[in-house]
This record gives sequence, C-alpha cells and structure tokens, in this order.
Amino acid sequence: MLVKKIEQTPATAMGVQGAKGVTMRLMVGRSDGAPNFAMRQFEVEPGGHTPHHQHNYEHEVLILDGRGEVTGGVTGQEVRAIGAGDVVFMPANELHQFRNTGDGPLRFMCMVPTRFDCGADGSQPTPGS
Repeated sequence: MLVKKIEQTPATAMGVQGAKGVTMRLMVGRSDGAPNFAMRQFEVEPGGHTPHHQHNYEHEVLILDGRGEVTGGVTGQEVRAIGAGDVVFMPANELHQFRNTGDGPLRFMCMVPTRFDCGADGSQPTPGS
C-alpha cells in the first residue's frame, strides 16, 4: 500500500513545447510499482495552459480546484468550461488542451496508462508515468 500527500510530492515544470505555467506531480506511477495506471496532479497558473496535443491513449481527469476550459471533441476545437468537481474523459487520439481562465490555480488529477501501444515498436512507457 502507498499513501502520499499531494503537497509532499515534488512538482516539476512541464517542459513541453506549447505548455505555459504548468507543473506536474507524479502521485503514483511505474516507479511505485503501478503496472497499469499512473495518477498525476497538474497545476496550471492563471493564464497558463497545457499544449494543444493528442496521443494514442485515453486519460481521465478530475478537476480539483479553479476554473478553466478544456478544448477537445471530434475537431479538437470544441471548448467547454470546467471547474472543481468536474470530470473529463479524453479519448485516445483526440486533440485537446486545458486552459486556466480563472484568477487562481487550476488543479486537476489525470490518470493515464503506464504503457501505450506505439505500433510496430510495441508497447512503450507513457511519458510522465
């Protein structure tokens, strides 16, 4: 069994092109012995955003604090307001982005598989898992 506090887990800046003002805390992942899923906590500062991106694995998101928008949908351009208590399911290969539109931090938990199928190369570790 593993028990952690969010605030006691180190935060690292999301150093990906297209990200602005985003940090991530890996709450549970491969290094903890989790074979199937990773749980990550993201914090987006006011005016910040994740990259507008897509990948071939799903993820599930629980908004903890703050206000923002999530962009996604079939075209990758549908915008929906999000806030504390909202749940977002992002299917594999859907273009998406999380954006903080509030005046305080936007915090959310994101669950992803620890490995994903990358075609002919087989299964690879999911980044940030």
